[in-house]
Amino acid sequence: MSLINLPVSRGTISRIGVIGLGRMGSVFATNLLENGYAVTVHDRDAERVSELGKHGAFAAGDVADLATCDLVITSLPNDAALTSVTLAPGGLLETLGRGAVHVSTSTVSPGAARQLAERHQNAGQLYVSAPVLGNPDLARARKLFVLASGAQAGLDRASPVLQHLGQRVFTLGDDPGAANIMKLGGNVLTALTLQSMGEVLALLRKCGIEGEKGFEVLTQSLFDGKVHKAYGGKIVEERHTPGMAVPLAVKDLRLALAEAEAAAVPMPAASIVHDRLVAMMGRGWSGLDWSALGLLAAVDAGLPVRTKPASQGG
Repeated sequence: MSLINLPVSRGTISRIGVIGLGRMGSVFATNLLENGYAVTVHDRDAERVSELGKHGAFAAGDVADLATCDLVITSLPNDAALTSVTLAPGGLLETLGRGAVHVSTSTVSPGAARQLAERHQNAGQLYVSAPVLGNPDLARARKLFVLASGAQAGLDRASPVLQHLGQRVFTLGDDPGAANIMKLGGNVLTALTLQSMGEVLALLRKCGIEGEKGFEVLTQSLFDGKVHKAYGGKIVEERHTPGMAVPLAVKDLRLALAEAEAAAVPMPAASIVHDRLVAMMGRGWSGLDWSALGLLAAVDAGLPVRTKPASQGG
């Protein structure tokens, strides 16, 4: 579809851009299209752009094609990708009009978020950090939890859109880095849960209790949280793709540990799990989901596994 040359609205958000059409970004675009927004999408992978075009999205050949958007959502893997899309020549900083909002759903460092917020403010634009807790399946069902922080004007403008992305939006104040440190904290807890469940399930199996039975007892008694059920099930079934790929999990724990070091907060358990994730990369398991922490625990315990891990990623 061709782009419509409309001025940027200063009031109600009507035209939305989505940059980064991975598993999460593509769901955001689809859901917003269903909500009746005019959505323009951009990704380095032309096939992803084409697929969203079939559902009514406008195709943007480059970032400059999002100039008419009131709000742009970025869903990118790391600091470098987000900073490049925003600050590089022809990026969002040069493209967006005054009063437009950049909403970053990426899991990035708080420092990067603060830097980008300042640059957008100097350009007369607004920046909101809005990483999410949940996976693409929860995103499609609009069951994510959105963590949002930034200048109040940006939060006010972005809020109606963020409400469509999940079941609840948690606002964390005007520090654009606050939402990112909250997301990193959540990911640390998830990783620690995966590690502990992997160890316990390996122990149960080694002592003669089937993994499925152990999982049933645990998750239908005291350990019935979303992470225990969703990721524990993946551990038991050895279903380690798709999801949060190991290198991204390594990145998130590295960012969390860097913030902890700067704040003089020791996180010994998180450090151990970071190293376990690095060990998975060393084994050639980079294509696996971080639930494969349970697979690593089973292999270390000498337990048989149903699949060869190296065949799932590399």
